[in-house]
Amino acid sequence: MKLSIVIPVYNEKKYIQEIVRRVRQVNLSGIEKEIIIVDDYSDDGSRQVIKEQLESLVDKVIYQEKNKGKGAALRSGFQAVTGDIVIVQDADLEYDPQEYDKLLKPILDEKADVVYGSRFVGSEPHRVLLFWHYVGNKILTLLSNMFTNMNLTDMETCYKMFRREVLDGVKIEQDRFGFEPEITAKVARRHWRIYEVGISYSGRNYAEGKKIKWKDGLSAIWYILKYNLFR
Repeated sequence: MKLSIVIPVYNEKKYIQEIVRRVRQVNLSGIEKEIIIVDDYSDDGSRQVIKEQLESLVDKVIYQEKNKGKGAALRSGFQAVTGDIVIVQDADLEYDPQEYDKLLKPILDEKADVVYGSRFVGSEPHRVLLFWHYVGNKILTLLSNMFTNMNLTDMETCYKMFRREVLDGVKIEQDRFGFEPEITAKVARRHWRIYEVGISYSGRNYAEGKKIKWKDGLSAIWYILKYNLFR
């Protein structure tokens, strides 16, 4: 059994070495790890750090020829995976790789095909931050649920884990943050078994490098409508 960890990177020079260290530290009994970095044409020195310090520590690095966005980086990464199970890992230290085992359990127990790590359920610690970002997230999740007829609590979470065959059956179209509502609509439509588990969250504010903006939230509304109504 192999877990492929896809790390999209754009201007994360401050954090990229630490997230790779944390991912490499994770010990999953009986499960091999495959680490794939996708650099989305960073211009802050991240690419140099990856080339000089990290290429030998991971299984594969993909260098995008221009900045396209998180969805495009994930599309490239997913095409390169060889694992049985795939997880998305942001490079910004907001999510803890030591919690992979929580997400793996429903899949290994043969209960789930897709697992979302929710920042809004469970008893794990969460940094108190950004009220309006929280409200926007809840609105987008509610709107998505209305069309997918699911009861997710955190559609926008980074931690999404998939059986390999789920991703093999999905064509990802969106290049930026539209990936989240798109993949949610598509896995729901195919009636894959979706579970949620509670995770911890150490969120960043914008001064610390958070990239998603209010315009991305407005775009997400359109993508929820597009991928649920206009198939």
